[in-house]
Amino acid sequence: MNGGIKGRRALITGASSGIGADMARRLAEEGANLVLVARREDRLEALADELIAAHGVEVDVLPADLTRPDAPRLLHDRTEAAGKPIDLLINNAGFGDYAPFLDVGWERYADLLRVNAVALTELTRRFLPDMVSRGRGQVVNVASTGAFMPVPDFAVYAATKAYVLSFSEAVDEELRGTGVRVQCVCPGGTHTGFLEVAGQKTKPSGERFMMSSRKCADLAIDGVLRGKRTIVTGWLNWLTTWAARWIPRAWAPRLARVSMAQAVERTR
Repeated sequence: MNGGIKGRRALITGASSGIGADMARRLAEEGANLVLVARREDRLEALADELIAAHGVEVDVLPADLTRPDAPRLLHDRTEAAGKPIDLLINNAGFGDYAPFLDVGWERYADLLRVNAVALTELTRRFLPDMVSRGRGQVVNVASTGAFMPVPDFAVYAATKAYVLSFSEAVDEELRGTGVRVQCVCPGGTHTGFLEVAGQKTKPSGERFMMSSRKCADLAIDGVLRGKRTIVTGWLNWLTTWAARWIPRAWAPRLARVSMAQAVERTR
């Protein structure tokens, strides 16, 4: 980020736990002021108290449910429109379901699409003009290594992350010369509450591919501050995504399904 992050304001969605919470911790260590967004207000308040006590930064808590169509507009109204400019927007909120496509109801998919793709896109669209007018700012969209291949039993989730990756890279190129960036973070397997929500449990054979949420957050923020367009967290994840580019398209779904089945099991 031009001039560093100290004293700037970062808004993080999905900040109540996991990678989002650890991104907040890392940014507070760097001296950033924070706006924490998630549904669980009690967890946000506890994290805010922790960060204020440890680092003396400003922390605002904005509970929001991104499945609600009005949530992105309200978040913009309560920050940019209220005279609290956002220098770094991190669209981290997201969830998935590890199950065959027909085993999950439409309403669940509708919520997944809204959080993973629609709300992310609207937040980006609402905050970018303010950043461009100031000539600085960054939007960081969190995708997944699943963005690089079609993943059976994770079809909708992986498809939303492929969208996030493509969208972020395209808009970043459009913004060339404005002083504003759109970057994309692609984590692999990470120890967070995501697995439980998705109905997954890591097998012993998959543990070697797992990363702590703090390490993932540190790698992500390191890449963001260095100005990388696409950040794959960890060399093993990078190798996996690099190899995925060379797999024949007809083979990719089968290979992805076998790889997932070796690493995780369904819990429901």
